[in-house]
Amino acid sequence: MIETLSHGITCIDTGYHRAGLAACYLVVDDGEAALIETGTALNLPAILRALTDCGVAPEQLRYIMPTHVHLDHAGGAGALLARCPQATLVAHPRGARHLVDPERLIAGAKAVYGEESFTRMYGEIVPAPVERVREAADGSRWTLGRRDLLVRDTPGHARHHFCVWDETSRGWFTGDTFGIAYRELYCGGEPYLIPTTTPVQFEPEALLASIELLMAAEPRYCYLTHFGRIAASAHHAGSLRRQVLDYVRLVEGIDITDPHAQAALTEALTTYTLEGLHAAGSTLPATTLRALLALDMDLSAQGLVHWMHHR
Repeated sequence: MIETLSHGITCIDTGYHRAGLAACYLVVDDGEAALIETGTALNLPAILRALTDCGVAPEQLRYIMPTHVHLDHAGGAGALLARCPQATLVAHPRGARHLVDPERLIAGAKAVYGEESFTRMYGEIVPAPVERVREAADGSRWTLGRRDLLVRDTPGHARHHFCVWDETSRGWFTGDTFGIAYRELYCGGEPYLIPTTTPVQFEPEALLASIELLMAAEPRYCYLTHFGRIAASAHHAGSLRRQVLDYVRLVEGIDITDPHAQAALTEALTTYTLEGLHAAGSTLPATTLRALLALDMDLSAQGLVHWMHHR
């Protein structure tokens, strides 16, 4: 799926797992293009087709900018770089080395998902040539045609996370910092945002500060990786803040030494989220919502338990 937005921006469904789960964004200005997020290597054919459909040749791609190095955002970076000879891979200083040498990324993902699921979900992780990778310091600007893309360090979901500000559209490409809002979870036509506390670098205070940083720019839009463009609003930011604090309260209320702690927390997060969705007006059956949220709730529970063990 390709959704043409305003200001030279196109939302591309990467096809990760299913339609409507993960997006990347094509930004075109004065004949130059940037791609924010890459999906996985398995998503590469769909992304290349989307570039063609948008009239963008691989040679026009100037920047490839994953917001962080979790594999649903950056797993395809090396493979895409190999197909786009003029592109530079722009990465967070804490994440760049893992795109050049992805062994630790691969090991970490296999520890979370298991060997079989890893291969099915991510395929081959291609290392990026070090000479084609540049680190994006906090506050750095990347000129694309007649606009600049501003990178801001936004830890909390991960320490290797940045968000990208586009002044032209007054929008943030938020990665996972501003939560997830699948289209199926919309209530009365409005997105229902849910925080994501994936292992292993979730830090609640940092995440809350990053949300504040995003809102301080008075954005018009947030371009969510999961999923699509939404109107930025104080309401959404406030909802995310409240949920992050409630997630912390939930994990603090369980005995993390119990071998069943993670399963119990997954169920607590799921119940909490379903209550919020139904209060907001969702009409989807609980069984449908549980299926949609199962992976996210499990990963968020893992991240919260890990944070409790290491804080």
